This record gives sequence, C-alpha cells and structure tokens, in this order.
Amino acid sequence: MTSERYKAGLQQLHAVDGEAGVAVVESLRQAFPDFATYVVEFPFGDIYTRPGLGLRERELAVVAALCAMGNAAPQLRVHLHAALHVGCKPAEIVETVMQMAVYAGFPAALNGLAEVRRVFDECGIALPLEPASTM
Repeated sequence: MTSERYKAGLQQLHAVDGEAGVAVVESLRQAFPDFATYVVEFPFGDIYTRPGLGLRERELAVVAALCAMGNAAPQLRVHLHAALHVGCKPAEIVETVMQMAVYAGFPAALNGLAEVRRVFDECGIALPLEPASTM
C-alpha cells in the first residue's frame, strides 16, 4: 500500500528531478526497497512539500550543502541537474558554489566547480559564462 507521503514525495521528486530522479529511486529500490521508500517519503514528501521556499531556492540550498560536505559528488551532480531542471540560472549555480569557498573552504568550492563543469558540459552550457548572463 502506497502512503500519502510517498505519493506526495513521488510527485515532488518528479517536479525536481524529472524522469532521472525517478530512475535513481527505482534503481535503488531494486536492492534496497525500504531505503528507496524513505528517500521519497522524507526529503521529497515531507521537506520539499513544505511552504516557504520554492524549488529553485531549495535546490540552491541543496547544491550549497552538498558542495560544503565535500564527500557527496554523485549527489551534487544529481542536484546540479535538478537545479537546472527547476529553473536555476547557470550563473546562480556558479555563484552558489563559489560562495562555498568562504564557508567550506577552497577545496570544497574547487571540487564543486569541477562537478559544475561536468554537468554544464553534459547539458551543453558553455564555460566561461558570458558576463551578460550573470543573474
């Protein structure tokens, strides 16, 4: 039986990550079905559905947190794609990651920018960004 939390979470996951996010959860479900359910219910069903922040702001916060952690490159890549998917501008993403140099250190920001470069390359976003495209 599917809970209301799960249904709400799956809807939010799709809004944030599109089919790519759903595919990640389905892959996880093959080996760890209970954990896949938690991934949908808690972050997406409980947290992402709260009022107060839009999906753009939430994704910029997630990008900042994952970058600052310094040990979550695969998750950072997923959320960089998600940030673009929900309408964050490339310049906003770059600025968010650069800001981490102050609070998480230069290595975290450098590693984050390396992931930004990979994701932007996958998405056909040319670097360096044009000055006119800054926010």
